[in-house]
Amino acid sequence: MQIRKLKLTVIAVAFAAALGGAYSLGQNQTFGETHAATLPTPVVTAQPSAPVGALPDMGNIVERNGPAVVNISVSGSRKTAGQPDMPQLDPDDPFYEFFRRFRSPQQGGGETPVHGQGSGFIVTADGTVLTNAHVVDGAEEVTVKLTDKREFKAKVKGLDKASDVAVLKIEAKDLPTVKIGSAANTRVGEWVLAIGSPFGFENSASAGIVSAKSRNLPDGSYVPFIQTDVAVNPGNSGGPLFNMAGEVIGINSQIYSRSGGYQGLSFAIPIEVAMNVEKQILSNGMVQRGKLGVAIQGVNQALADSFGLKKPAGALVSSVEKGSPAAQAGIEAGDVILGANGREIANPGDLPALIAGMAAGETVKLQVWRKGAVHDISVKVGSFSDPKVATSESSESPKGRLGVAVRPLSPEEQRQAEIKGGLLVQDVGGAAARAGIQPGDIIVSVNGETVSSVDQLRSVIGKAGKKVAILVERGDSRLFVPVDLG
Repeated sequence: MQIRKLKLTVIAVAFAAALGGAYSLGQNQTFGETHAATLPTPVVTAQPSAPVGALPDMGNIVERNGPAVVNISVSGSRKTAGQPDMPQLDPDDPFYEFFRRFRSPQQGGGETPVHGQGSGFIVTADGTVLTNAHVVDGAEEVTVKLTDKREFKAKVKGLDKASDVAVLKIEAKDLPTVKIGSAANTRVGEWVLAIGSPFGFENSASAGIVSAKSRNLPDGSYVPFIQTDVAVNPGNSGGPLFNMAGEVIGINSQIYSRSGGYQGLSFAIPIEVAMNVEKQILSNGMVQRGKLGVAIQGVNQALADSFGLKKPAGALVSSVEKGSPAAQAGIEAGDVILGANGREIANPGDLPALIAGMAAGETVKLQVWRKGAVHDISVKVGSFSDPKVATSESSESPKGRLGVAVRPLSPEEQRQAEIKGGLLVQDVGGAAARAGIQPGDIIVSVNGETVSSVDQLRSVIGKAGKKVAILVERGDSRLFVPVDLG
């Protein structure tokens, strides 16, 4: 995967330089494009806890598990627009690579070699290796290198982009393996250790603590990531994350960065997710995951107050896909899913992970908060698979208590939005502006009551208490916005 410098976005940890000129540190080889590199991790049993006031001794973990952490090299080619012209520079000139990569293309096509590096770890003695999907995606040749310098050509048994997990196989026997642990039993604040190849420096170890669990990232992934402050850099992707018992609890996958390098926020895929993917790929040759067909968001204190919840918890349903299992079972926008199969849904990220682990056809029993009461709803799990423009017409309402000027949607706008009713926000101020409602939003409902006219909106707001939950459609998504009316 090619790394780009992104502002406040989640990026895959790939072996690439900030300007896009990727190169291997420690090898006199330039790369035309790069794939994610990883951190190798030694696996061993260390002291589960350190004496009070003392730092944990991680040497044994590195020593015993390092041999099971591998370096992964990938190669391939990509088509280019043409042969660029550039100054006549000696290949050893430090600016040669810069001009080679950033000159403007001319006519004529060609291919540029693509090389990249990553990390992985051995989970079976006969050569099953786990890594990130983005490390090997599109590679024509994959090489696995052990710490004893042996190299093996690897076969990609399968990769799952949704979870960013790939399964490789090398032909070898009696290989060192890691011990698989549990991310579910990991606590925030625990020490963790990563091993990999940051910027090409193989078998590098770095440590930190678990900063948070069940993190949802803006990449749309269902994975409930483990957040750590372990130093993870380009080259660490696919490497293992260990607890202090020397067990793998995750796969280092992404960082959150302004610069493209480590800034104290790194994310790992829980090992339970990875092992489920491995099992399905090796058994079925593909990955299947359950589906409800709902879009969800978190519940903050303002939303909890609006819906009458005792505390902010659960997964708030902001929209339901037509014809989906959830729709067929009667799940509605505005429902708050508090539990599934007896398991509490404390954070919204808990629900997608749980449902994804179920097979199509299984039944999940949901505990749903609706209009001040808990309802049990059974759902048979399924299987995976233009901004609105205001017209010149205007029936603007007084901004009033809410602080919005709205008009009803035209029949064509309703058809495009696939809703009945709805009010287009034309201007916003006061309480609505402070809550984040924007011009162009479509107000679908207020406190669960669908609105289709200015008078109806005025009436609902007039009867509301100090706080309301407004469902708005913005672009192609819906979300609840808590508004403090004061």
